[in-house]
Amino acid sequence: MAKFRKPVYVTAGYNTVALGPGRKEWSPKAARPGIEHYVKEAGEATLAQINDPANIDEGVLGNFMMSRYCRQGNRPGFIPMIHPALEKKPATGTEGACGSGGLALTVAARTILADIADTVLCVGVEVQNSVKAVYGADILAGAGHYASQRKQGHAHFFPGQFSDRAKNYFNKYGMEDAREAMALWYVNAIENARRNPKAQEYHNDTEDLFAVGMTPPNPQAFCECINYYDCSKVSDAGSALIFASEEGLAKLGVDKKDAAQVISYGQAESDITKLPDDKTVLWTSQVAAKKALESAGLTIHDIGFFEFHDCFSIGGVIALESVGLAAPGKGPEYVKSGKIKIDGETPVNTTGGLIGYGHPVGASGVRQCVDLLHQLTGKAGDCQIEINPDKPYGLMISMGGNDVTVISMILKKIA
Repeated sequence: MAKFRKPVYVTAGYNTVALGPGRKEWSPKAARPGIEHYVKEAGEATLAQINDPANIDEGVLGNFMMSRYCRQGNRPGFIPMIHPALEKKPATGTEGACGSGGLALTVAARTILADIADTVLCVGVEVQNSVKAVYGADILAGAGHYASQRKQGHAHFFPGQFSDRAKNYFNKYGMEDAREAMALWYVNAIENARRNPKAQEYHNDTEDLFAVGMTPPNPQAFCECINYYDCSKVSDAGSALIFASEEGLAKLGVDKKDAAQVISYGQAESDITKLPDDKTVLWTSQVAAKKALESAGLTIHDIGFFEFHDCFSIGGVIALESVGLAAPGKGPEYVKSGKIKIDGETPVNTTGGLIGYGHPVGASGVRQCVDLLHQLTGKAGDCQIEINPDKPYGLMISMGGNDVTVISMILKKIA
């Protein structure tokens, strides 16, 4: 991909609480907020950080399966609900499974780059706790090729697919180190989530996280090669931020110290009707990250911190290898070295990631970008890391399905 033709910025990020099992206020029997609540909370909180909502030119809403979880379609129509000033302005909806939020980011960036708008409100949302888990698994199977994969697949469709990835990885590189690295990935996720009051696992007070992470998989009750703690959570949440041009920031009354620059993004797709030949590599993620890095004129070693799409712990371990932080088969060693920890050499998922913060599917990509923004502007609270002036970049990967639709985006701290 070519370099951006002009500067693009993000600002005014906001994440709601990720509500679901694990939060103290969660109750499966209590009435819960609907999709409207999360769109409005995230959107209003973002607009409160600018001078006037009327200065937003367009909107985009990322969501995966509101049509099935909430019996609701017509995504763009929820943007005007956020504020009367957005009434009659253009809006777009994006859907790319778990990469729906990531796609919303690319639409917002492209709109700025095309000179169609100077400011775009970007929102991601998902409400999944509207159905029982067994029905939710069937809904989420739509992120794969339902016609050819669902009937023969695991009852818990996506856990089954990533259990297969874990099995292939164990067979190729050995199980012991990989299993320990997966448990340590869980430890890192929960330790970071405990710093983040909005994370689904914020209230997790388990004493020995590693022992829990090492719980032997039980194929009779769940999956062959992963356990429950290897999985991201069923979550309800929303996230939002604003994309802007140089002129757009001025129009919004936002100082550059409260913004980060979008340096590049890469997008890649694989054939949804085919399963990967080699399940030990995230090939599409690899290509998307490579495109983003090449467009920015950077290498993976120029990046200071990361937001990986760890829907499952094995996916996080493989992602380290797929982007080039670790050599093939050396992802477990990289995790065990402590480099991914919040005070490590390359912090990963500093607010908890999908396993710790939660995985509101259509919102996750937007949430990742918000967290990059917060880190780069010093607004990450107890999750804040020290930004290395020699590596003032954060890279995110938003992955839809089993490495089918993937967006990688790189943000830079403004000096």
